Amino acid sequence: MSVSIDKAKEVRKGEGIDAGILSAYLAKAFDKPEGEVAIKQFPSGFSNLTYLITFAEKEYVLRRPPFGANIKSGHDMSREYTILSALSGTYDKAPKPILFEKEPGVLDAPFYLMERVQGTILRAGTLKENLPTPAQFQSLSNNFVDTLVELHQLDYKDIGLENLGNPEGYSKRQVEGWSKRYQKSKTSEVVAMEKTALWLQENIPSGSRASLVHNDFKYDNLVLTPDENLNIKAVLDWEMTTLGDPLMDLGTSLGYWVHESDPDFIAQNQLSLTSKPGNPSRGEIVSLYEQKSGKTVDNIEFYFVFGVFKIAVIVQQIYYRYTLGHTKDPRFKDLNQIVELYGTLAQQAIQKKKIDNLF
Repeated sequence: MSVSIDKAKEVRKGEGIDAGILSAYLAKAFDKPEGEVAIKQFPSGFSNLTYLITFAEKEYVLRRPPFGANIKSGHDMSREYTILSALSGTYDKAPKPILFEKEPGVLDAPFYLMERVQGTILRAGTLKENLPTPAQFQSLSNNFVDTLVELHQLDYKDIGLENLGNPEGYSKRQVEGWSKRYQKSKTSEVVAMEKTALWLQENIPSGSRASLVHNDFKYDNLVLTPDENLNIKAVLDWEMTTLGDPLMDLGTSLGYWVHESDPDFIAQNQLSLTSKPGNPSRGEIVSLYEQKSGKTVDNIEFYFVFGVFKIAVIVQQIYYRYTLGHTKDPRFKDLNQIVELYGTLAQQAIQKKKIDNLF
């Protein structure tokens, strides 16, 4: 494997930041002379916008909501900054936050600045020569589960996040909430999605333990050491983190976990690199989670179906914004096809009552 550092690129059209305004703001915030600001954008990701900011010879990462997005819920910059602030000094895989600006007057939206963690991020579409070997993927998948279990075992009360959410009734609220989000962002009728939403509402598990739930734990939200070991240096994208059933978190990760045994029409959507040789199956991930957490995982089909449904809704929301012209990113023009495909994937899991070998 030829290790590649995650690189920022030129800012996409329509997603620019005023360098003069940002320079003046940072000069005041850091008590530095106003100077040149270099702004680039990390091009991957489908949610909040992420920029590389160079100011006074230091690099920072700036996060802001997408243009045209509802600032509440998943795009709440204050929430993400609060979470990172609480984790700072306690959990060394959370990037250190630096400042938060709640007023939208500076960049037309709230934003925050955090440290830049240098490393490798395995994005979908990584060139073949830059892919880990099968042995490296096997090691990374073990580290992946280790880190997820580690996150779920954090004492959220001890680090001051006991008011982050209400674990009681979490699964029910999640199913209802994502079903409503789907209805609000629909652009066509997808029967499989409607059937899946109904099945989830009728099969919500009763009772669960509570933990921090990252809600978007996947390969491309991990910063890896830029060497052959690929150890996990940092976990990114904490904006949807809350308190709830950790198995809902596992289910979301499984929803992204396309395996090499899945048919090509699923793998070609390139939502992750888990389909490359060396990665375990979804069932093997569940077994690893049980071994490392010491907890039995029951009713995994529900959690997997929920994860698939949630991912489909996120994709639908992005596609909806694209149809309204709020984002011009050309990657989004065919996202409705992924929504249909993931609806079908969920239905296969429901009908076959398993999470692997669904077609």
